[in-house]
Amino acid sequence: MARTAPAANSAASLELIDGFSLEMTGKDVQALAEAKDRIPSGTRISVTFLGNEDLAMRIAAAQAVLDRGFVPVPHVSARRLKSQGELEEFLGRLQEIGASEHIFTIGGDPAVPEGPYEDSLAVISSGVLQQYGVHEVGIGGYPEGHPDISRDALEHAFWDKVAALKDQGLGMFVTTQFAFDTEPVVAWIDAVRARGIDGPIRVGTPGPAGIRRLLNFARRFGVGANAMIVKKYGFSLTNLMGDAGPDHFVDDLAAVLASAPSTDDAGSGLGIAGHVGLHFYTFGGLAATADWARRFTDERS
Repeated sequence: MARTAPAANSAASLELIDGFSLEMTGKDVQALAEAKDRIPSGTRISVTFLGNEDLAMRIAAAQAVLDRGFVPVPHVSARRLKSQGELEEFLGRLQEIGASEHIFTIGGDPAVPEGPYEDSLAVISSGVLQQYGVHEVGIGGYPEGHPDISRDALEHAFWDKVAALKDQGLGMFVTTQFAFDTEPVVAWIDAVRARGIDGPIRVGTPGPAGIRRLLNFARRFGVGANAMIVKKYGFSLTNLMGDAGPDHFVDDLAAVLASAPSTDDAGSGLGIAGHVGLHFYTFGGLAATADWARRFTDERS
């Protein structure tokens, strides 16, 4: 249901940002080392599965996350896997270093699968994950849709994955694509909660980065970035030379969530059943995002 966001509420903003997660690539090991003292201990850090990375880079990144006191959440990109053997080798290496408990499954960018897995549902349904110590699996959410997939297909795929994880006794969390506008995000969360899913949802948002870079990523991923939306987010299309952070977005999202009627006693204090948190896509770098989060928290404490 549609809601109008009230004025920013500092307590709600602090609750929403508490326990945020971050994302890094296999090339960010040195950047993580430089930013480690700025990131809260125990932070969940996703490790990407990109086409320009290899097994050694992904394992090294997961190891670096562990070594610095954080919780690794390695990605598994279904369409990039060339065989079940490659999936098992990856999971086996993760298990050896103690990094296989939490993973995040995605379909991946290739238009044609490089191996036997058409999508992340195929990876989940393979029965392989549990053999390597996986206990919790993340799936993607797309409040503003996907540029290459219809909304109906996205919805069916989402609920098929939810059912498959439940059937296999695996825990689940959701991380959404990043957004600039709170309204579709809250409407999407409402719809998911209305169907009885009260597991953790992490709303994706960009950390601070150059405005041009943010808009380029928005166009690439089909995220709405018209003049009205980006003004609500906190920057102007007439001035593209500076940087922008998600201050307005986080405050507005927290205020709207806090105004929602709680549907059970086990949910977060933000009003919507189940935990709702934030996941930062670190387009501007791990250190810049960690510094922004610390400043944002200090200003509202």
